Amino acid sequence: MINTDTPPCILLAAGRGERMRPLTDKVPKPLLKVGGKSLLAWHLENLSSNGIQEIVINHAWLGEMIESTFGNGNKFGVKILYSRESHALETAGGIRKAIDMLNPVDYIMAINADIFCPSFPIDQLKLALRQLRISPNQYLAHLILVPNPKQHPDGDFYLENRVVLDCKPKSDAAERLTFSGIGLYHRYLFDMLKPDTPTKLAPLLREAMKTKMVSGEKFAGTWHDVGTPQRLQELNAAYE
Repeated sequence: MINTDTPPCILLAAGRGERMRPLTDKVPKPLLKVGGKSLLAWHLENLSSNGIQEIVINHAWLGEMIESTFGNGNKFGVKILYSRESHALETAGGIRKAIDMLNPVDYIMAINADIFCPSFPIDQLKLALRQLRISPNQYLAHLILVPNPKQHPDGDFYLENRVVLDCKPKSDAAERLTFSGIGLYHRYLFDMLKPDTPTKLAPLLREAMKTKMVSGEKFAGTWHDVGTPQRLQELNAAYE
């Protein structure tokens, strides 16, 4: 893929979805439906309508179902490539495996395929990309953070003046928020990782946060972590 003003995009769809069992015993989690449409389909429509036309989807558990459902992406007006994993490589490991397909100049857009965020303004990430490229600081990541949901009241990270921190700063202006599963990542984060080795993203981000090399912003629109059958049921009830 050639990166111009639009970063290469990967939809992370390789997770087993243990908390969603038994629903995910026969269907990969990103194919579960909200409002009659799969979580992946919501993402693809949103990306396509915002000018993101070349997308990599990584998969492991029941990945052939994802490929047979979406094919080459023509019906969504996008081109889909698939990064196949014999076993789930976690977020960082999955991106590392797909790096040649993504072929980034610098940053990669990555979105967890199992979240529900139908109206996320992709233009926010495009703007963030432009800001990252002209910043005197070489930020290694830019995270989209959301208000803490009821199932995760303590949040993940602090946001202070668009810098994401793991530890609470002295400033009272810092806000504790939850990572949305949407972000931009510099390829440097993954260059040193061993291929085909399961690697979590959070430790890489926390290491970068020590030197204030992670920026971020808050998104207050519709966002749900569809983590359990009950949450999925409640979400569908709301959309009915």
